[in-house]
Amino acid sequence: MCVEGTPPPSSKLTRRGVLAGAAALAGTLAAAGHATAAGDHRTDSGRHSPGTTPRAGHMVIEGGTLLDPATGEVTENAVVVIEDGTVRAAGRRGAIAVPQGVEVLHAHGRWILPGLVDAHIHLSTAAEARDTVRKGATSARSGSTSFYQDIAVRELARHSPALAPRLTAAGVFVTPDLGDTVLADPDLTPLARLKDGVRSPEALRRVVEVNLARGADVIKTRVNERAGLPEQDPLAQVYSRDQLAEIVAAARRRGKGVLCHSYSEQGCHDAVMAGIRSLEHGAFVGERTLHEMRRRGTYFTPTLTAIAGLAESSDPVLAERGRTYLPVLKRAVLAAHELGVPLAAGTDSSGGVVDPIGGEVELMHSAGLSPLDAIRTATTGAASLLGLTGTVGRLTRGHTGDALLLPGDPLADPAVLKRPVTVVRAGVVAA
Repeated sequence: MCVEGTPPPSSKLTRRGVLAGAAALAGTLAAAGHATAAGDHRTDSGRHSPGTTPRAGHMVIEGGTLLDPATGEVTENAVVVIEDGTVRAAGRRGAIAVPQGVEVLHAHGRWILPGLVDAHIHLSTAAEARDTVRKGATSARSGSTSFYQDIAVRELARHSPALAPRLTAAGVFVTPDLGDTVLADPDLTPLARLKDGVRSPEALRRVVEVNLARGADVIKTRVNERAGLPEQDPLAQVYSRDQLAEIVAAARRRGKGVLCHSYSEQGCHDAVMAGIRSLEHGAFVGERTLHEMRRRGTYFTPTLTAIAGLAESSDPVLAERGRTYLPVLKRAVLAAHELGVPLAAGTDSSGGVVDPIGGEVELMHSAGLSPLDAIRTATTGAASLLGLTGTVGRLTRGHTGDALLLPGDPLADPAVLKRPVTVVRAGVVAA
């Protein structure tokens, strides 16, 4: 799976231009976002209190059933107070002081959950970023982009939170064949002349260093070929353990972790032994590797959504691959969960199509996890992977004011997570 090819940006857009472009984009789009924040949200679950002039980032959600994924506690007739985009208080009505003169989002008959986390997604446009939020992922981790678009999306989210998820950016893929990605930065272009591609220690370190200079938060690499291309063999290994260790070491020198695209058991094992932070896809990960992951605290992001999508492909090779891989991957997910390997939900959405992160939670449940444990993979579990524990994944004091209003009980039917009635991002309704 992983990132689709995307045309390169203008040759004039390099380095600081990415951040400047993001700021300009945020300024252009913020007007729409602030207009939404300042206007009346005419949904069946939210409105302003009479006579109030709402302030962006200030909101009270009241009347719904609040779920805390960390504890499993369910609070009926709940109130969540958000100030400056951060939760100031949450609990049962009557036990929480409700400020006056702020927007009130009525959640009667709804379930209230924290915004979800998509721990593996490819975001290359502002439209994809906004769609991600609308579908329930208010935080995310990039699985790489071709020309550093994810770094720009991250900056957009900082300027105008309702327009993009809080994003951990991966920059460009550390892969043997960079293709047109060598045009992403002038410092990458010398790698185009390498006969064997990005394989030597020097070349591997160079791609990592350019990523980090561009401002990447994590590094993405691979150990196997892609499953989403019929001409490639996902079980064929492209990097050795030593090569992966070189990438991990270069990232660690700057305090960054590595996520690794993987499928074969040997590839998964080599990646984990090389010290990666999270194993992506991992359809054929074996028991010995899962035990090692538990020991090391390596996360597993299985991207069940992407593998299920292969099974629906019009290409017979991909369809057969998806039908074969999906049950194997589900067994691996359940085995990992039972062993205590930390799991994180990710859709691997790319190519302009954003899959709802709630669908990944539903697939986690279908693999054998309880509804609450499945929800944790897209809340507290994914937050921990991204280093955001205490910031996202719960609606308690000090956490960000990201919330979903759902039409039903996710503990009875996790599928309702695919259909949020309202999404709140940093105290603003995303429209």
